Amino acid sequence: MYFEQFYLGCLAHASYMIASESTAAVVDPQRDVEIYLAEAARHGFRIEYIIETHLHADFVSGHLELAARTGARICLGANSGAAFPHLDMHDGDEIRFGRCVLRFLETPGHTLESVSILVTDLDRSPDPSAVFTGDTLFIGDVGRPDLSPNHTPQQLAGMLYDSLHRKLLGLPDDVAIYPAHGAGSLCGRQISSEKSSTIGRERQNNYALQAADREHFVRLLTSELPQRPGYFEHDVELNRSGAAPMSELPPLASLNPEEVSALQASGATVLDTRPAAQFGAGYVPESVQIGLAGQFASWAGRVLDLESDLILVAEDHEHVEESRLRLARVGIERVAGYLGDGILGWIRAGEPLWQVPQISVQDVARQRDELMVLDVRNPVEWSAGHLRKAVHIPLDGLTRRLAEVDPQRPIAVHCKSGYRSSIAASLLKRSGLPAVMNVTGGFDAWQASGLEVAKD
Repeated sequence: MYFEQFYLGCLAHASYMIASESTAAVVDPQRDVEIYLAEAARHGFRIEYIIETHLHADFVSGHLELAARTGARICLGANSGAAFPHLDMHDGDEIRFGRCVLRFLETPGHTLESVSILVTDLDRSPDPSAVFTGDTLFIGDVGRPDLSPNHTPQQLAGMLYDSLHRKLLGLPDDVAIYPAHGAGSLCGRQISSEKSSTIGRERQNNYALQAADREHFVRLLTSELPQRPGYFEHDVELNRSGAAPMSELPPLASLNPEEVSALQASGATVLDTRPAAQFGAGYVPESVQIGLAGQFASWAGRVLDLESDLILVAEDHEHVEESRLRLARVGIERVAGYLGDGILGWIRAGEPLWQVPQISVQDVARQRDELMVLDVRNPVEWSAGHLRKAVHIPLDGLTRRLAEVDPQRPIAVHCKSGYRSSIAASLLKRSGLPAVMNVTGGFDAWQASGLEVAKD
């Protein structure tokens, strides 16, 4: 039996291809599907099944395009309400091809239609050797229980407890686990960076599985739930109806500075995807910066207004196209064009520039009494260690909590390494705060310099 994991780091998303003899199935595909077509062609496989463990909220799936290009059948949990032709899979349903058996388990909780899929390789054993767990069971965590418009998080968490304890945790300890996400995904809080695990290892080490009973599990999962990103609902509905093929997205227009200014004036947002240092040295006024090198698409979905058109600024045309692709992976398609000659063209046209000065951790330490130090890391990072007297506002809540930022003092904003703080600095400048600096190297540089760290 053939098995391959495809890991998309910018979305912390894992998809899979499994095949036996000449038939293949793809599990939880990303939106741009060429990777699966190329792999199938390389091995001489026919993709006959596309399996979704649930309707994903944090990325757009390519199931419809992949089905159109291969003739494969799409398999979904029976409660999906999907608007395109598909097979409703119920508890105990099986798909067989070659020497492979895929058996479906209904495992609601993260979503109502969530399923897990047991994998049996008959050449090895008549018993299952692996399970695709989607967002039901992660490595080190379980799925967030707040994605249903009709059920409370407490109701979903109760379903999730039952799915885990009545279905997955009854499997033998050596059954391998292959989830849909890794560390950094918004669908969990403490997901490990490991790419696979086993039932036994998770039974022993997964914090969510240590809850004494159903009541404690529900309380554990629903206390201090992180803010649900606004694009989640949009992506679920796009996946329920089926996204258009990537090839149908219109080509991007090359815009001159005058056109960019006119679109900005009509409400468009300039999104600068260059690295933090390049952005800070000079950028189109009121731009939002999200560096392409990090979890670009995820942060774009969290901090951008999805009802506004975007104008891209990038290092070169290759990075423009990569930015557009990554935005489309999370359903952001309203891209009006890009600044044709980049920031140099903007400068040559004599247009004004804004800047975000970079400040070292040593200078932050020396000027501590004059500065407002703003920490935009998440609560777990803050609790593990932070700068004394810093103000803590996680990045994904910054625009809602601007009233807590002191406009009378220079602001030194930091995160772990400088990626999120550059995003935050652009948002603060855009809101009208003029004296904003990005802390070079972030908290990592602070610790490496041996400077004082406070802990809760």
